[in-house]
Amino acid sequence: MSGRLKLRRGIVVGEDPLTVEVAGERRPAWADEALLGEMREGDEVVVNVVALDLDLGSGGFDVVHVNLTRGLEGGDGGGEHVMKLNYTSLQHPVEGVERPTGDKAGERAMPVLVLPLHGHLAPAAWAAAQAAPGLTVGYVQTAGGALPGSLSRDVAQLRERGLLGGHVTAAPAYGGELEALSVAGALDAAANQLGWNAALAGPGPGIVGSETRLGHGGIAALDTLHASLALGLPALLSPRLSSSDPRDRHRMVSHHTLTVMRMLLGGVEVPVPAGEPVAVAQLAEACGWRHGLREAPADLAGYAATGLPARTMGRGIEEDPLFFAAALAAGRVLGASA
Repeated sequence: MSGRLKLRRGIVVGEDPLTVEVAGERRPAWADEALLGEMREGDEVVVNVVALDLDLGSGGFDVVHVNLTRGLEGGDGGGEHVMKLNYTSLQHPVEGVERPTGDKAGERAMPVLVLPLHGHLAPAAWAAAQAAPGLTVGYVQTAGGALPGSLSRDVAQLRERGLLGGHVTAAPAYGGELEALSVAGALDAAANQLGWNAALAGPGPGIVGSETRLGHGGIAALDTLHASLALGLPALLSPRLSSSDPRDRHRMVSHHTLTVMRMLLGGVEVPVPAGEPVAVAQLAEACGWRHGLREAPADLAGYAATGLPARTMGRGIEEDPLFFAAALAAGRVLGASA
């Protein structure tokens, strides 16, 4: 039956990195310990094995569904009654960050940079900080990629370095420092009660894709941009660019970005790295009279020296500089706009 869960019993045989033995085979695994509790060697677990069995690149590990040994005593918490992952076996109560109805005090125009995929987060955050030291930039995690907020190593590293001032998981995404039931609610709260000067908004790691125009995680940018515009927030789109992606649909300007730009119901600003005439020409054509194109420098050498994440789809910054230049230029414009 298509779509049925592929669950198997296993035993934890290693804790760091987490390794589970399933039917005599040792397999890499990941567990959301915020939901499931800690994992110890010898624990009996149930794992979802479909991603590893399908040999998915970014999701090539088993995911623990439940710890049968020590994961059944949870559930004690506060008085929250709103669910995330509602009507699934992983539903859990959260307290939403959304402001009370009718609260319009202190509304301000916080710029929002919408990201096409998670790989833009670190370079954009770093570039924003370089453009405007002392800026408080937060991250709103949307649908389109991994839903657990704890899965992103990039977020943890950026928080440790002070390059992100907060992490809100919105709509189906969960497990951030704060929860929002909608992207609009997350952005409204970020602009008016969290103390952010600017926001980065986009999917978690491992974007979903089906090789179609609309069936991919990057289309979440459309909803996020519309929410930003509806709230009166300056909206920027970080374009997905690549100089060496082996897939024609993602080389130079990705069809993901072009699709979003053509479907938008309002105008946004599209930063682009300076000195890239082919990408500029393609984006300018897609912008037409509705969107604004803004060229900005991208400090590739400076970013490469930081030790922050500098690989995408197996390619390093030296192999695909345009990918990182796009995010760096966008982050610079965000910093200058805040």
